Amino acid sequence: MLSALARAQAAATGVAQPLTTVGHLHAAAAPLVCVPLALAGETLAPLAALVGTDRAAPRLLVVPQPRNRDLRFAFAAALAAEVLPYLDARRGATEDVPADRGRQVRVRYLDAPQVWVPNPGGVEFVRLLGRSLRFRRTDGEHPVPAAVPRLGCWLTFLADRAELPGSALLVAATAALGAHWATGQSAVEDAHLPALLAWIDPPEGRTGAGAAAAAEDPAVTPPAGPATDPAFDRDVLAPLVAAYDRGAPDAPGRLAAALRGQLTPAWDAVWRAYDLLAALPPGATVAARWGQDRDAFTGYAAHLDEGGLPQPRHDSAVAAAARLHRLERAAATYALQRAYDDPLVLADHRLAGEAFRGEVVLADPTRVDDSGRRPVLRPRITVRSADPLHLAPGTALCAPGRPKQRATLVSVEGRDAVLELRGGMGRGRTPEAGSVPEVGEVVTYTTLTDAFAPAPAFPAPEDTPWTHGGPPADPAGGDPRGGAEVPGDPPAGAPPEPVPAG
Repeated sequence: MLSALARAQAAATGVAQPLTTVGHLHAAAAPLVCVPLALAGETLAPLAALVGTDRAAPRLLVVPQPRNRDLRFAFAAALAAEVLPYLDARRGATEDVPADRGRQVRVRYLDAPQVWVPNPGGVEFVRLLGRSLRFRRTDGEHPVPAAVPRLGCWLTFLADRAELPGSALLVAATAALGAHWATGQSAVEDAHLPALLAWIDPPEGRTGAGAAAAAEDPAVTPPAGPATDPAFDRDVLAPLVAAYDRGAPDAPGRLAAALRGQLTPAWDAVWRAYDLLAALPPGATVAARWGQDRDAFTGYAAHLDEGGLPQPRHDSAVAAAARLHRLERAAATYALQRAYDDPLVLADHRLAGEAFRGEVVLADPTRVDDSGRRPVLRPRITVRSADPLHLAPGTALCAPGRPKQRATLVSVEGRDAVLELRGGMGRGRTPEAGSVPEVGEVVTYTTLTDAFAPAPAFPAPEDTPWTHGGPPADPAGGDPRGGAEVPGDPPAGAPPEPVPAG
């Protein structure tokens, strides 16, 4: 509801409206930006990319004939020369992190990579490129440099993490901006990075709508990739590629200049998006989510160092179910953390009747419930709220200010809600100071909770029923789940066929 109101206000005022009061994405101190372009009509035919960590000096990588597989692998090797050193540079100092409730200690890196692309299309480009590279052979027929399959493994890792809500290892600029600002245009139009930025940060003297309309002209602002402008393809790209095929000596330089002109505006736009998000004060749980990203980065780096196999081409039934559980849990946790960190996000839940805010007008902090086998401390408070109270008695509630405490809605009488509290008050029958809200304190309670259904007991690989893939074969024998060759696939060192979408 608040998002719809913010869009209406943006349309009326001509400037994007904030959806949050804090940033919900970690902004790394030294991100790597990659702006890719792909040949139109091909699922994965890299055309060019601007990549680097220095906004003033990006490296341009060009495939002058995208249908030439040797040139495409040369592009992959050049991209690996930029990406892999950046990843290795994050593998410096480490820290000890308590695990298993303090009984064990694990080690993780103090830093992790953060790769920015213009839009979700860039994330898909990373996913498909990783899929096409990670099984290539470095010896035998059609060998590739050792960096190429390693790059494919890392790109697949980044693309997999991008599916996880709240992760900040691979960031699509349009998605990150759209989670923090509402514009006066449709969600489809928000997928155009220059137009989205025009609403959020319009030039002086212009409205967001006017600046966005100008930014949508591909002759003025080329698209941010990976798709190219059809007019550019017809009038500029096709003649230059044809000249390269004929062996024209100036064709490579002219093609590089034309592609740089297409990519540079998007490069600048991604850095503008990064600056806008980095300027926001971070939410309280952002650091914890970045810690999880660092855990994942540390674990996968160790996996590769130990000679671990590439990610499988397809998940088994059990692996797919486990992945789905992780994604669902991450989505629920991310929604909870955003609401707890940000009163503006929580206000949306208040309007939806999933939360309420009010003042404590009555409190019985020492109330004891002796109806069970032993007396237990169960304080009760009465909260007077102007928010709509449509929750049913018995509803379980949480307070963002006291995350370890739980409340049960006992009754609702007009604007007054009676709550019974448990947990987070110490072990005795007298609550610890400050653990029970006092009369006059303003509190918020919500149905959002970090309680989530535990993961099912998934069967071990050797116990997987044959109906769901059966016990996996020896990876050396070619089972796809082991990451080795799949019967019927082209040789691992051969240039890949275009990868089908999906």
